[in-house]
Amino acid sequence: MNIPFLELSRMEESLKDRLKNRFSEVLDTGIFSGGKEVIQFEASVSQFLNSFHSVSCANGTDALELALRALGIGSGDEVIVPAMTWVSTAEAVVLVGAKPIFWDTDSQGLIRSDWEKAVTNKTKAVIPVHLYGKMAEMMTLTKQAKSLGIFVVEDAAQAFGSFQDGKAAGTWGEVGCMSFYPTKNLGALGEAGMCLTQDSGLAEKIRLLLNHGQPFRDQHEMVGRNSRIDTLQAAFLNVFLEDFQENQRKRKVIAKQYLDAFSGIDGLSLPLDILNENHNAHLFVIQSERRDELKAFLARQGVGTAIHYPKILPDMKPYRTEGDFSNARRLANEGLSIPLNPYLKEAEVDFILDQLTRFFRTE
Repeated sequence: MNIPFLELSRMEESLKDRLKNRFSEVLDTGIFSGGKEVIQFEASVSQFLNSFHSVSCANGTDALELALRALGIGSGDEVIVPAMTWVSTAEAVVLVGAKPIFWDTDSQGLIRSDWEKAVTNKTKAVIPVHLYGKMAEMMTLTKQAKSLGIFVVEDAAQAFGSFQDGKAAGTWGEVGCMSFYPTKNLGALGEAGMCLTQDSGLAEKIRLLLNHGQPFRDQHEMVGRNSRIDTLQAAFLNVFLEDFQENQRKRKVIAKQYLDAFSGIDGLSLPLDILNENHNAHLFVIQSERRDELKAFLARQGVGTAIHYPKILPDMKPYRTEGDFSNARRLANEGLSIPLNPYLKEAEVDFILDQLTRFFRTE
């Protein structure tokens, strides 16, 4: 077989037709920045996630930077960041002039619960990352942050649709940052992002910042930038949002098949809580000391896999930091993402089950 890790061209023809129709509608209106598609998308997300304000922007990295700028974080400030995450989390901190302070994760890649030990008199915020779609324990974290007088900026780029105690990922902190990169559970056909906030003042400031600091054309109240979402991407996301819950159901069905087949295999760790509402099953990341052998074996059988992520941030040249990051580094060395998406066929899932179990049974 030839089973790609993820191939977006596999989407159903009926979905492609709906996307083409929506493109034609946008083309006919002649409005390609702002307009009703953007308004509808923000309103739909607010309703689905129960967020007072959902402010769309150009991409998830911009969402993080806009959040930090809106909170007044900049030169001389420190922001606590988990050692295992995509580079954008730390990149945004540096871009606003602040310093990322890295902290180790737990075995699942979520910021370790003792992160408050990293707090200094320069600390202004902590960024919990809901890695692979699994939420950090937000009730405790937000209480800790409040008692310390620091902001919480959620990196929920991978966690759209995850809920904890009835509250969506991205709605717990001062600002929650979303990415709608094409590979996400809710992905555009290009770049798009969003800031969620329950604070009207912050929402207004983020809107100003992403639109050159102007509430109206040619009226500039602050130094901003251009980070507006494309109308076309908002239109596509409105279509994808219609199918989101059904696609989530498909992801969970496949995840359960994996759990049932792989549980009990010696030397293999499986994702926790992936069937629960606090995990949106964005990625199914297994862990094994034989990760590289397994990846090569599956490739020979035609099964695509991915590594999220092969190197922790403190080990990268721009962010080099000494410290105890043993859990994060172990995940970087042992984590392997196997295919998990709504486009997988039943026979492909069965083949993945057979091949992975065969590896641990015979080698």
